[in-house]
Amino acid sequence: MDDDSEIQRLKEERQKMEKDLAALTSLTFDTDLYSSNKFEGYEQSIAVNEDDDNADPAENEIARKMASFTAPKQYFKETLRSGEEDEMSGFKQPGKIIDREDDYRRRRLNRIISPERNDPFQDKTPGPEVRTYVDVMKEEALKRKEEEVRREIAKRKKEEEENKEKEKDVEKPKKRNRWDMSQDENAGGAKKYKAASDWDMPDSTPGIGRWDATPTPGRIGEATPSVSRKNRWDETPTPGRLNDSESTPAGGVTPGATPAGMAWDATPKLGGLATPTPKRQRSRWDETPATMGSATPGATPAAAYTPGVTPFGAVDMATPTPNALMRGAMTPEQYNLLRWEKDIEDRNRPLTDEELDSMFPEEGYKILEPPASYVPIRTPARKLLATPTPMGTPLYNIPEENRGQQFDVPKELPGGLPFMKPEDYQYFGSLLNEENEEELSPEEQKERKIMKLLLKVKNGTPPQRKTALRQLTDKAREFGAGPMFNRILPLLMQPTLEDQERHLLVKVIDRVLYKLDELVRPYVHKILVVIEPLLIDEDYYARVEGREIISNLSKAAGLATMIAAMRPDIDNIDEYVRNTTARAFSVVASALGIPALLPFLKAVCQSKKSWQARHTGIKIVQQIAILIGCAVLPHLRSLVEIIEHGLNDENQKVRTITALSLAALAEAAAPYGIESFDSVLKPLWKGIRSHRGKVLAAFLKSIGFIIPLMDAMYASYYTKEVMVILIREFQSPDEEMKKIVLKVVKQCVSTEGVEAEYIRNDILPEFFRNFWVRRMALDRRNYKQLVETTVEIANKVGVADIVGRIVEDLKDESEPYRRMVMETIENVVANLGASDIDARLEELLIDGILYAFQEQTSDDANVMLNGFGAVVNSLGQRVKPYLPQICGTIKWRLNNKSAKVRQQAADLISRIAVVMKQCGEEQLMGHLGVVLYEYLGEEYPEVLGSILGALKAIVNVIGMTKMTPPIKDLLPRLTPILKNRHEKVQENCIDLVGRIADRGAEFVPAREWMRICFELLEMLKAHKKGIRRATVNTFGYIAKAIGPQDVLATLLNNLKVQERQNRVCTTVAIAIVAETCSPFTVLPALMNEYRVPELNVQNGVLKSLSFLFEYIGEMGKDYIYAVTPLLEDALMDRDLVHRQTAASAVKHMALGVAGLGCEDALVHLLNYVWPNIFETSPHVINAVTEAIEGMRVALGAAVVLNYCLQGLFHPARKVREVYWKIYNSLYIGAQDTLVASYPVLEDEENNVFSRPELHMFV
Repeated sequence: MDDDSEIQRLKEERQKMEKDLAALTSLTFDTDLYSSNKFEGYEQSIAVNEDDDNADPAENEIARKMASFTAPKQYFKETLRSGEEDEMSGFKQPGKIIDREDDYRRRRLNRIISPERNDPFQDKTPGPEVRTYVDVMKEEALKRKEEEVRREIAKRKKEEEENKEKEKDVEKPKKRNRWDMSQDENAGGAKKYKAASDWDMPDSTPGIGRWDATPTPGRIGEATPSVSRKNRWDETPTPGRLNDSESTPAGGVTPGATPAGMAWDATPKLGGLATPTPKRQRSRWDETPATMGSATPGATPAAAYTPGVTPFGAVDMATPTPNALMRGAMTPEQYNLLRWEKDIEDRNRPLTDEELDSMFPEEGYKILEPPASYVPIRTPARKLLATPTPMGTPLYNIPEENRGQQFDVPKELPGGLPFMKPEDYQYFGSLLNEENEEELSPEEQKERKIMKLLLKVKNGTPPQRKTALRQLTDKAREFGAGPMFNRILPLLMQPTLEDQERHLLVKVIDRVLYKLDELVRPYVHKILVVIEPLLIDEDYYARVEGREIISNLSKAAGLATMIAAMRPDIDNIDEYVRNTTARAFSVVASALGIPALLPFLKAVCQSKKSWQARHTGIKIVQQIAILIGCAVLPHLRSLVEIIEHGLNDENQKVRTITALSLAALAEAAAPYGIESFDSVLKPLWKGIRSHRGKVLAAFLKSIGFIIPLMDAMYASYYTKEVMVILIREFQSPDEEMKKIVLKVVKQCVSTEGVEAEYIRNDILPEFFRNFWVRRMALDRRNYKQLVETTVEIANKVGVADIVGRIVEDLKDESEPYRRMVMETIENVVANLGASDIDARLEELLIDGILYAFQEQTSDDANVMLNGFGAVVNSLGQRVKPYLPQICGTIKWRLNNKSAKVRQQAADLISRIAVVMKQCGEEQLMGHLGVVLYEYLGEEYPEVLGSILGALKAIVNVIGMTKMTPPIKDLLPRLTPILKNRHEKVQENCIDLVGRIADRGAEFVPAREWMRICFELLEMLKAHKKGIRRATVNTFGYIAKAIGPQDVLATLLNNLKVQERQNRVCTTVAIAIVAETCSPFTVLPALMNEYRVPELNVQNGVLKSLSFLFEYIGEMGKDYIYAVTPLLEDALMDRDLVHRQTAASAVKHMALGVAGLGCEDALVHLLNYVWPNIFETSPHVINAVTEAIEGMRVALGAAVVLNYCLQGLFHPARKVREVYWKIYNSLYIGAQDTLVASYPVLEDEENNVFSRPELHMFV
């Protein structure tokens, strides 16, 4: 019996005994204050190994409580995540990348940034110190060999253990009763027992039990001791007696063994002494791992190689080593633990006399001598946490303490550098050394400069970041590829990196690649190690960034360098490396063209040496197809031929990836390219009959994507053949197989040649029996795939067959299942209408939908709402008999105490209002309008928004005159609601007010409209653009109803506010009022307002003019002369924004009056616009250029060319550049018009330049 079962048995017996004695302890005190369980909150057992500690109690508790439910793990874990609030503040801290990565993606931190490699395109021969392609391949081969040896050793150990188990299980002869045994037999038995004595056994490595003493590394020249099965719990410790077989010497000899334990008050013994410890067994939790210096020469190093041993002197230990930082990546928690521990040590250090002198006054204090008997504690066991574990004692030096260090406030960085985070010290710490830069070597100065710029990019303000990024880009070749990448790439491997920081550093690499070009070749692999993980990031934008970098890198380095850098990773022993390499190769193929990569792919896919290389090569083809889509068509046959042999490969993984690659190629090529797949149809067909499990799933997926490419006749035949296997696999319990089967059924059914009758008779019965079960609704991916497949089948066989089979399930007790049924019915009915549904099915459908709608409890209410709306709208007038029942349900639910229920009821009214009108139920709608009006005092904003939406739907359908309550009562009730700041309420309320202002303004007094105008001004501050747009339109409707004067006065006053967004919306509203009520009603007041000597007001007027002329178009010809003096003034103003806005107004004016005879005014304005062409502000120059483009349209290119010719050949380059830019845009916009404007050249002897026909015009 093993130790675990023995402990479990003893524990159960003890618990039973305690239950029996419960009667004696029935009196309990203070149980109202304390728990009845006295052990609550305490650990009841000590975890022996690390794995026991990893179990998360919260997770176990959740799992225990939810044991009766079936759902994917992520849904359970969401419950835990939802409670994680930020401790510091209500603001969300920027997330670290490592926090959202799973274990697979974290494997990127295990990769090492390799040293630079030789550039084969250099002119010189590489020295012996440079790593060449050959060296890399040798290293990879050695790693592979090591891995194989380790696997072989593990396999043999497993076989040995199995053999031992078999020997134990051999049936022993039946033991007879001792009365039947003869004396000889007994003697024989005793002999037999003696023969198996421990002393006679050969020297062998013992199998150490779970509770045994630590192995003794101090024994020299002796055989390993035999296994002792003594139980140490039942022995009384005898300090005086020594037992060499169980002692743990003080100094370890074998590396990796744990040194001896020591008494708490004992001075630690030095390494190398073999003094045995007393018999008393010590706890080994307080011991540090063996040091490097005490290793026996030639001994097999245990630590860091054997799986499962104590981690080797680094991050995972209770006391991290001083150089744990240098050992590799740590999690943020470990890093912070180390940092806090150091901080606490530094704060609690003894103060020096100088520090005490500076703290206390000089008078009134004296320095006391410590007592003679005082001895400070120096036992490491007592201050265990304060003593870091040395990696190798002889090599460890105590660092010098920096007394000038400050702790609470971080040191001010010199030279205006940004704040440095604690985790950045390891990379940028040298910037804190206040050393004279002039004394440094040029290389060190360069490195320091790069570090400063990178720190500004990573942590600086936007202006700092912009400047630093530009400097890094411009000086890339000057800094050199080596120093730059050696600083940037380790930062990207930092475990505490955040998304924004990674984005910025990747941007640096991208910019630098363009500049360095061919100089990046030695660093290609380094860059790939860091960038490849982006290709499998869950964030889409990170994946795009990664592709962009690898694409630019391959263009800079060339195909040969990329292949040389990635070839060793193709058959790497780590699957993670192979996966990311395949994705990177697909990006290289899309950047440099597939034909360039085909010969290499062919060689890799036919590799005889390793199945990993074949697997990765075929995966590259799959990733190419996924990445570039239909662009594979020209190379489809070649790619299929390269991978087709993989279908018959001896390795199962290679067969699987081949089938998946063919599926990806077929999906990318659809609906073309069937002829390219001719050669693989036969092996695929054989495969689906012979394979099972994952390989069969991949083969089915491949066939599922190839069948839609076929002609109708072949598709029908192959569908019927493959359907036999698909129907068999309907019963598969494997989730992945279910998804693939559903996908293949969907593709086969949608193919042209498959008849509805065949689907109805052969597929539907099994399909519904196996897939339409409750469990399918729990996993979101299964749910989605099943709905899509069912909708596709319905497109073939009709609505009635599908809805008839699932309509009863609308009353199922499982809500997720009801939701899945509802979504399917919604999609089917929306696609195909309800004409096939007979009267009986119609009754069942309405009854089921009403039941499902009333019984819903989850937050995802839109499915039920959408389904209800889709069915009612498609049934149309057939719903009339059910409307009283539906409206009764709605009114009942509007009175429910749950806000969610009330919201759903109001939303449903807005969905079915149109159908109620079709059915002539206007009286019922009027009644609902009154009910909703009564609920306008709703306190929940979500519900109030839905009620306003329902009112809006009723007003739209029933009209203003028949609306109950009357509009004159409804609108004053809406005015206070406009103050509500909730977006949904604002949007629905302003839509409703706008609709009333547009169609029923006459029902409301003018004073009420003015009150609404003032409320609307506040809504111009809304964050949502839709609300602001609806608001400015409403101003137009109100102005149309009550005249522009009062509205305009309100709007012009609003131009004085500080907030820019508010002013811009006001100018748009003024322009809309002008368009609605004719410009002459607005322009006088607007031009008068320009006299106000306030910058915001004048800019607002100009902006209004710009929008006004944009909106009124040709009507502008009547007002151009009136506003010209105002624009003259604005175009001469010192303020840049004045000139920019005026130029924008000139553009809209010129485009509006083109060809209407206003050229004199436009030329006059052009003379004021032209001097602004030399402005440096991008906004101004943009507006001026657009104004000149507008003049080109209105005045003709010839006029603008005359202005241009003055500066095209100016001696100053910057002047020429501006003029040529204008000329180029002229040339693009009016090339044919310019021909007539070119100078006339005299004919020469052989060349005739004159074109007489151009001088003729009709």
